Amino acid sequence: MERDYPLEKVRNFGIIAHIDAGKTTTSERILYYTGMTHKIGEVHEGETVTDWMEQERERGITITAAAITCFWNKTDTAKAKENMFRFNIIDTPGHIDFTVEVKRSLRVLDGAVVVFDGVAGVEPQSETNWRYADEAQVPRICFINKLDRTGASFERSYKSILDRLNPKAVRMQIPVGLEDSFEGVIDLLKMKMFKFEGEMGNKIIEEEIPEAYLEEAKKYRNELVERIVENDEKLMNDYLEGKEIPLDMLKKNLRVAVIANDIFPVYAGSALKNKGVQLVLDAVVDYLPSPLDIKPTEGIDPHTGEKITRNPSDKEPFAALAFKLQADPFVGQLTFFRVYSGTFEAGSYIYNATMGDKERVGRMVRLQADQREEVKKVFAGEIAAMVGLKNTKTSNTLCDEAHPILLEEVVFPEPVISLRIEPKTKTDQEKMGMALKKLSDEDPTFRITTNEETMETIISGMGELHLEILVDRMKREFSVDANVGKPQVAYKETITKSAEAEHKYIKQTGGRGQYGHVKIRIKPIDKDVKLEDLPKNVKRRDNHFEFINSIKGGAIPQEFIPSVEKGIIEATDRGVQAGYKVVDISAELYDGSFHDVDSSEIAFKIAASQAFQEAVRRAGPVILEPIMKVEIVMPEQFMGDVTGNLSSKRAQIESMGERGTYDIHRFILLTKGAPFGRTFCPIMEKNS
Repeated sequence: MERDYPLEKVRNFGIIAHIDAGKTTTSERILYYTGMTHKIGEVHEGETVTDWMEQERERGITITAAAITCFWNKTDTAKAKENMFRFNIIDTPGHIDFTVEVKRSLRVLDGAVVVFDGVAGVEPQSETNWRYADEAQVPRICFINKLDRTGASFERSYKSILDRLNPKAVRMQIPVGLEDSFEGVIDLLKMKMFKFEGEMGNKIIEEEIPEAYLEEAKKYRNELVERIVENDEKLMNDYLEGKEIPLDMLKKNLRVAVIANDIFPVYAGSALKNKGVQLVLDAVVDYLPSPLDIKPTEGIDPHTGEKITRNPSDKEPFAALAFKLQADPFVGQLTFFRVYSGTFEAGSYIYNATMGDKERVGRMVRLQADQREEVKKVFAGEIAAMVGLKNTKTSNTLCDEAHPILLEEVVFPEPVISLRIEPKTKTDQEKMGMALKKLSDEDPTFRITTNEETMETIISGMGELHLEILVDRMKREFSVDANVGKPQVAYKETITKSAEAEHKYIKQTGGRGQYGHVKIRIKPIDKDVKLEDLPKNVKRRDNHFEFINSIKGGAIPQEFIPSVEKGIIEATDRGVQAGYKVVDISAELYDGSFHDVDSSEIAFKIAASQAFQEAVRRAGPVILEPIMKVEIVMPEQFMGDVTGNLSSKRAQIESMGERGTYDIHRFILLTKGAPFGRTFCPIMEKNS
């Protein structure tokens, strides 16, 4: 079995944006124009292909990344198979709570189309997604959408990209009209105007540029050509000599620059009004990379630790990365994977280099959102899913056992908010554990823990909506009813000064007793000291706690020192103020004594724990509250009310500015419900 499409005609790209910028609407147009659907589904009607979950259609938002495969024939070529390109597209969520879907999708994609709201321009999640794309070194095309909306401004949105994301963005098009008068776009390379008429805008009309826009188009075309030729000495000389550079040469050099992330082309349109999407698809073909255009995939040999590479070729040993798990009600567990090299046939055994075991793959499918197309063989550069793998997790490397390789894993953000969850009935209790495990396997940012003191089950995620959706999925997909408690804020405790304490633990019950005696000194940790500069007797953990062993002369035997450290560490889990974890403390064991017969590890552990708690009480303990940075957009007439309300909640205004008819204000909020962050501030002195 041979591949249907050569590798140079494959494009793996994602659609990323802030929530409500029009990603899913754009994806639906792509499916329609590529012939995969015969009716455009609208988000507001709950009929989209890529938003297939019940929760997505009810809320009108994207929750899970949907993979779709379609085929595109450029608008300026004959509709023959040799001119067709295969698109493997992932439509990603825009809500911050589901940012994990964007991060892991960009890890396996070769390019991205970044969609912006033509009214709002760059928004907070636009910046986060752009940063993820920078980390993955993914080439991007920008699409300024919704130019038909009231208040839309292509230039303002374009400027926000330059100012807040990257100054390497460059106009490829400019719109003709805005808001209700938005007619079409002017292609600055071809110097033609394009209109979109007929049913669903599928008829593209090429016209001459209107006289009113001609001078503006010439000006921006010169800027575009300068940006394209500046990295090619010969073209630059031709341009400076006034020679007309052929269109194919400009496009060829632009493609090189886009793949190198030296230029980010910016397109214009309105997906909802069916204007401009086809030209963005042409740009995907012209400028985004095929698997052959990206660097060979690097990994390490799990046996030797040596660096090895895999080229995007069917002849290389098989190597793939599992980037997403999904529970399917019809076929069971689906493991999404991206093939970087080699081929793999259903019915064979796959080696999981991360876990060190192998499993048989009975079936493989290619996804069309929630629809499945069975495939017998996958090739380099493809995205598909395996059915029924039991031991494979997100970020695991799947490869040829004879040629093992470990690919770089995806690093996921830590959960920021927690809920207490308990089953409603005995029947629910039996099913809840299985449901939670399956959901946590799918979502690496969803964590389950048990509070050892209260024996409560705690679920943690990226936000309240994230946890709300997961609890709803438990009920619908696993028939588990559960009660949940209020989200917990991640407070912490620390000390403000140095203190000492001593504790003797003596217990005599007949026969051998218990004896442990320690003297400890605590102080705020000095984070400015680098790990490599610390003395040998200092052990630092996570830059939030360090233990110093200053025992001399055998006052406490060395075999009991680890027990003292363990006792102090366990004591940090519960602070003296309100029971929160104690951080940023340096604890020094400087003296003590022991008994030849009665001393034991448990005695020294208890003594150390008691001494630490007493020392903390003397060291000016305070509670730390997380700080949340929030951007607020509001009409000017509400500015006084909003700033007054936030000031009453101890908000600090960082900066303010204007965005069109709106004002932007940045605040640092110290409020309950602020997610766990790296920045903390003391809010409570110990009561006298």
